[in-house]
Amino acid sequence: MQPAYRLQAATGIHRGDRQYQQDQVMLMAHPYVHGCLLGVLADGMGGRSGGRKASDQVMLTARQLFERFEPGKEDCTALLESIVHESHMVIRLTAISAEQEPHSTIAAFVLLPQGRCHWVHSGDSRIYHYQGATMVHRTKDHSYVQSLVDRGELTEFEAHVHPKSNILLGCLGTEAEPPMSHHVIEHVHPGTTLMACSDGVWHYYTAEELGTVLNALTPREATEFLIDKARVRAQGGGDNLSLVVLKLEALEPVTA
Repeated sequence: MQPAYRLQAATGIHRGDRQYQQDQVMLMAHPYVHGCLLGVLADGMGGRSGGRKASDQVMLTARQLFERFEPGKEDCTALLESIVHESHMVIRLTAISAEQEPHSTIAAFVLLPQGRCHWVHSGDSRIYHYQGATMVHRTKDHSYVQSLVDRGELTEFEAHVHPKSNILLGCLGTEAEPPMSHHVIEHVHPGTTLMACSDGVWHYYTAEELGTVLNALTPREATEFLIDKARVRAQGGGDNLSLVVLKLEALEPVTA
């Protein structure tokens, strides 16, 4: 039997030091299935309006597909794949009609009522899974420097500070099909925290720092702190910032 828990959640977004906001983030409860949630984040790229158009399309597609999703009957992995593929297709069509080059990352997770969690990502927006302050798992970026880490040519720290750390191997809206990586958490528990964030956030923190903040603070406090501290560390050169935090807290036992 799964331990009882309550959900606390928050989203945060900031333009940073960029002229335009191209990130988008959403946390959405299922319209008729209690305890089913979708978190999705998109980091748009492509100039003044192209990137925002791309991230807007990710949000719209995710919302429409999730509203029609039947958790007890349909496969959650298939839902997330559909969100990625359909967003990619619509962004490609936008590029043709608008004569722009809109691209976007995506990091999305679905928490099911029975405590199973599925996630998918494409690009370098990340999802982190913590138990308490300890990181259990995180996504691997579809990036040039991550490929060097995988081949043993760079350490994680060297990749973090590499001058080409922002070069992606794929994302939504390119000519090629977007890369897509899946992960499943079989059972979330009290003390579990999930965070999806754009590179404008994670670039300024170690995994240990993130775990400490997420464990110590409420989701709302954590989103505000992480954005504020990243802005300071960026020293006037920061990217757009966006994140969604979902935290599971144990319910106090009812006494007679």
